[in-house]
Amino acid sequence: MSVTHPAGFTAAGVAAGLKSTGAQDLALVVNTGPSSASASVFTSNRCLANPVIWSKEVVKDGSVRAVVLNSGGANCYTGAEGFGTTHAVAEQVAKGVGVGAGDVVVCSTGLIGLTNPRQQLLDGVDAAVAALSGDGGDDAAHAIMTTDSHAKQVVVHGDTWSIGGMAKGAGMLAPALATMLVVLTTDADVDAAVLDRALRHATRLTFDRLDSDGCQSTNDTVTVMASGASGVSPDEAEFTDALTRACRDLALQLLADAEGADHEIAITTRGAATESDALEVGRSVARSNLFKAAVFGQDANWGRVLASVGTTAAAFDPADLDVAINDVWVCRESGPAESRDLVDLKPRQVSVTIDLKVGEAQATIWTNDLTHAYVHENSAYSS
Repeated sequence: MSVTHPAGFTAAGVAAGLKSTGAQDLALVVNTGPSSASASVFTSNRCLANPVIWSKEVVKDGSVRAVVLNSGGANCYTGAEGFGTTHAVAEQVAKGVGVGAGDVVVCSTGLIGLTNPRQQLLDGVDAAVAALSGDGGDDAAHAIMTTDSHAKQVVVHGDTWSIGGMAKGAGMLAPALATMLVVLTTDADVDAAVLDRALRHATRLTFDRLDSDGCQSTNDTVTVMASGASGVSPDEAEFTDALTRACRDLALQLLADAEGADHEIAITTRGAATESDALEVGRSVARSNLFKAAVFGQDANWGRVLASVGTTAAAFDPADLDVAINDVWVCRESGPAESRDLVDLKPRQVSVTIDLKVGEAQATIWTNDLTHAYVHENSAYSS
């Protein structure tokens, strides 16, 4: 399971000395072709890290040959020096693998305001180039971890082609097209336009529906590269479905590793007038600290769900809302129904269903509970 499962890709993960622990902290994924088609989506946060500023320009022509990623420092709000480091890293990768710097996507993750040591990065790039192999995907996935407890990887098989992927992220997961660092690879022969449509469809239904803590990163990037090495051009709908499955798998791995979480919560809003209404309602509940704290305390407090629904502009009758928690309909017609004592919130998986009863649209938002561990980890993140 790795980004090197599809034919036409090599990867590496090395220790460049950015992490005080000496752990792997620089990853490189290279598309050896014959195709260099690519597509990317980025955070919609207006405060962008230097690698995002650089990479947004790189991807405009739909051609990417390599993605280089470092953990241990976000290279965000580090001024001209920081952007110069991003450029230098791209140039070093380009020199090492024989491509142009304008075909190199750069990603960084870690603390904002931390200046990454340029020479260490450049030396790390050289080490990664030397270590590139068809078995390097697992090392690459480990090298991009920050607060992640484990590497996140996926492989989805087509008929005679495949998709591989790796992701990092355990906090700051909020909708913005992309909500973490993700590299996807495929040996299908698909052009950049197809990749772009497929990726935007996939992220809309997966990464964009993660709402772990309502906090949006400055560095979020999802990039897909197609080598065309299989020589097979799948139907666009078939490819889009496979890419969506890969993204969904990675998204749920990210949710399962959310910082300090005890519960993974799927909030499904049905009976909505529009999908937008269903998403707005789901996000409102997902961002309610009161609701998330109640789940942590194993309290099926449906009143906190209704209170969150009421803050939205969605179409509904406040006197006619139904809510189920783990399939127990604790609220009917905006009043008490089955006993909340019937809801078992000890298991990690929690489902919440909200029926607005005004239409046919529905959508699911994924979140997690608010725990002591989350507060502790994020209070001590930079100390």
